[in-house]
Order: sequence, then structure tokens, then C-alpha cells
Amino acid sequence: MENKKGNQKNQLNKYVRFTSIALQMGLTIYLGSLLGTWIDSKTGNTDQLYFKVITLLAVFLAMFSVIRQVLNITNNDKND
Repeated sequence: MENKKGNQKNQLNKYVRFTSIALQMGLTIYLGSLLGTWIDSKTGNTDQLYFKVITLLAVFLAMFSVIRQVLNITNNDKND
């Protein structure tokens, strides 16, 4: 009975971690786009160069972070 409760709690913990990963990814991309827009407005760029470059970098950074965290969760799951 105790093992079943612990397993359910562990599963719930994983779902919470995956949800937080998705929120973190969305927030990283959103903040990157805001930063790019702000820099474009300060420099007077009309072609949104900084917006595009910084948003793309934010996407790559978010994907790298997601992959690292998922691999970490997977490796911890294998060790348990």
C-alpha cells in the first residue's frame, strides 16, 4: 500500500515538472520576443531584425533547456 502511494506521488511529481517545463519554455520565448521588440524600438529598426534574431535564440535556448531537463528526468527515473 505504501509503495503504491509513493509511486502515485512520484508520477504526479513528474507531471508537475513537465508542466513547469512547458511554462518555462513559453515564458522564455515570450520574454525573448519582448526584448527583441524593445531593442528594435530603441534602435529604430523597421525590419524587426532584433525581434527575429532574439526570438530565434530564445527558441533554441528553450529547446536546449527542455531537452536537458527531460534527459535529467529520464535518467533519474532509470536510476530509481
